[in-house]
Amino acid sequence: MNAPFKTDALPEWRLDDLYAGRTDPRIEADLGRAEATSRELKTLEGGLIAARAEAAKLGELLDRGISLYEEATNALWGVGAYAGLAASVARNDSAWGKFEADLRQRSAQIGAESLFFTLEINQLEDAEIEAALAAHPAAGRWRPWIRRVRLSRPHELSPDLERLLVDRGPAVANWSRLFDETLAKLVVRVGPEKLTLSEALNRLSDSDAARRKQAAHGLTRALAGQNTTLALCLNTLAFEKQVEDRWRNYPDPAASRHIANEVHADAVQALEAAVVEAYPVVSHRYYRLKARAMGREALDHWDRNAPLDTAQPRLYPWPEARAIVLESFEALAPRFAETANTFFAQPWIDARPRPGKQSGAYSHPVNSERHPYVFLNYMGERRDVLTLAHELGHAVHQTLCAPLGTLLADTPLTLAETASIFGEGLVFERLLAQASPQERKGLLAGRIEDGLNTVVRQIAFHRFESRFHAARLQGELSPDDLGALWMEIMAESLGPAIRLNRGYEHYWGYISHFVHAPFYVYAYAFGDLLVRGLMEKRREDPEAFAPLYEELLAAGGTKTYVEALAPFGLNPREKAFWAAGMKQLERLVDEFEAIVTAEP
Repeated sequence: MNAPFKTDALPEWRLDDLYAGRTDPRIEADLGRAEATSRELKTLEGGLIAARAEAAKLGELLDRGISLYEEATNALWGVGAYAGLAASVARNDSAWGKFEADLRQRSAQIGAESLFFTLEINQLEDAEIEAALAAHPAAGRWRPWIRRVRLSRPHELSPDLERLLVDRGPAVANWSRLFDETLAKLVVRVGPEKLTLSEALNRLSDSDAARRKQAAHGLTRALAGQNTTLALCLNTLAFEKQVEDRWRNYPDPAASRHIANEVHADAVQALEAAVVEAYPVVSHRYYRLKARAMGREALDHWDRNAPLDTAQPRLYPWPEARAIVLESFEALAPRFAETANTFFAQPWIDARPRPGKQSGAYSHPVNSERHPYVFLNYMGERRDVLTLAHELGHAVHQTLCAPLGTLLADTPLTLAETASIFGEGLVFERLLAQASPQERKGLLAGRIEDGLNTVVRQIAFHRFESRFHAARLQGELSPDDLGALWMEIMAESLGPAIRLNRGYEHYWGYISHFVHAPFYVYAYAFGDLLVRGLMEKRREDPEAFAPLYEELLAAGGTKTYVEALAPFGLNPREKAFWAAGMKQLERLVDEFEAIVTAEP
């Protein structure tokens, strides 16, 4: 039996450089600043329309108005980040849940006062805006943000309806809160043990097959016990989205996400088609080979991420993980390592798993006036080192583009995942280079599985969401309906070498992205395959690549994904681009197959 990984010495963040606690007077001061700035912005109401024929005056009003809008955003995002960060490590504390919900409601009310501003911008014609930016050059820096605002122009409602949606937003968000609190309180009973969701999911990659099976059965029982609540949250939020999408005249449920990501629907369709087309030669073939390597005809679902070696897996103490990540980032460029090291030197990382802490990992940028915070549940395994690299990649990206200001630094999800996945790739290259011949097969298997989880699994999630939202048009889906759809989609992606045992039909219930950010998941696959293209460019010329890559990250949200990738000669609107990324994953499977077939 594996010895438990000691988590006591892992870092926990300190949030007192944001606020000292729920009663910190700085919270009320910043909310007051947001209210005062919003009132000042409100004095411009009607001004953009009145000045539309006077280019210089319109440009001046745009510059002043957007600057005020950003100032209010900074204050609201600062207090909102604090509430979310603090609550995410205390989901079992109702006081933090109430604080977060109340603050969300207050912030929505303040933010609603500036709603008129973006609506007025979208009443202007393109030619009027361009003339204003030319006549008042200082306003020109806001062009990328204005472009992003105007993407939603065809789907905006009347000012009263837009205000209604903002005002009721906090109430709708309580369904997400219920979902989070349900999962945070989940107790997975495995024999005499009581595991959290994160601990149970981690146990599914244990080297002991019996422990994996026990954890899977315990997780099934825990999720089945809550599936009515989880299904209600999912159905309700999907219906809310359905109504809003209908009023906004979106052509399909994913359209609003494509606009937010600044991607074309045809690029996402090309991505999905390339991945699904590669299922047989990548995921199906790999799991067949893994079963063979483990002496099995097929694998149970709890064996999908099992280590090939039944010995205790290599564990990485926190200092070693830190060194690996920093050395990997240093190999790309010293600035990346220096920036990442700041997060270790300061109390800006929360890595210790504990009761009440939600599962998952993220890097929260807060706003451009503050520094990001990194959240993960570190348990010492190889994938945890890669998760650390992933989130620190986000943190470096968020730090590099912060000088642009909050509005321009805000990066669409598709490009926001670039630095994080690149960070994982750098760390894996280092681990593989240091591996012995005996370790290489396991590391290669782990890298393939990371790719399958990031690309194939996320596209399967995207297809599940697409089918779910289409079915939801006809009415609520019961937990059994959701389970049947989940089993069908996952079987398609994993192939016949993975047995989806009884109980796996409940596993849709812990995928929080379905609730928090519908259609977010394809961004992971988008980012992974995009990074594979970038890493090929780095191999061709490492010295020339580094400054171009730094420029891409420092540009934040000022460039579209097509513009950002143009200097590298990459075109993500073509299916061939995504197919090339899948070919790289296929070549890793080729290498794994060569090792497996050469063994006696």
